[in-house]
Amino acid sequence: MIHKKYNLFFFWILLFVLTLTSCGSKKQRVALPADFKGPKELSRLYGVRLTPDDNIFLYNEGAKWLGVPHRMGGLTKKGVDCSGFVAIVFREVYGKQLARSSADMLKHNCKKVNRANLKEGDLVFFRTGKGRKKVPNHVGIYLKNGKFIHTSTSSGVIVSSLSEPYYVRSWLTGGRVKNL
Repeated sequence: MIHKKYNLFFFWILLFVLTLTSCGSKKQRVALPADFKGPKELSRLYGVRLTPDDNIFLYNEGAKWLGVPHRMGGLTKKGVDCSGFVAIVFREVYGKQLARSSADMLKHNCKKVNRANLKEGDLVFFRTGKGRKKVPNHVGIYLKNGKFIHTSTSSGVIVSSLSEPYYVRSWLTGGRVKNL
């Protein structure tokens, strides 16, 4: 009888310890990174008011790249190009692997969306300079209120407005990433 009491006591202690341990591990999985910025700071950085409906992880990942210089073919904080930046952010935020060029992103990863129907996380494609008119050579990620984040050749990773004359002239299409 005493042996059964010890077994029962041991069982309850083990159950209690496992419960505490599992709660602790859940907290660790949802812990925010040390460089995570809050909604107020992100709203200031982007010039838009963030709400609980916005994907704060998208804004936070983009903020980590603001000011990184443009470097053709680059994929690091030392320098990144537009499609590299978009591919990295999508991998980090959505766990989605995108093609490496803006043209291939549109062709293989997206369904076309017009400007009026853009949603947060959609891609925005432009044709800047010369070349085939319907083939994009620049891409960014739509945020909200007409703003998008991208890598500019002159200023690095920045937030711009779709209503700026340059982007109005060079607009090609929006793209909603498939299976997101």
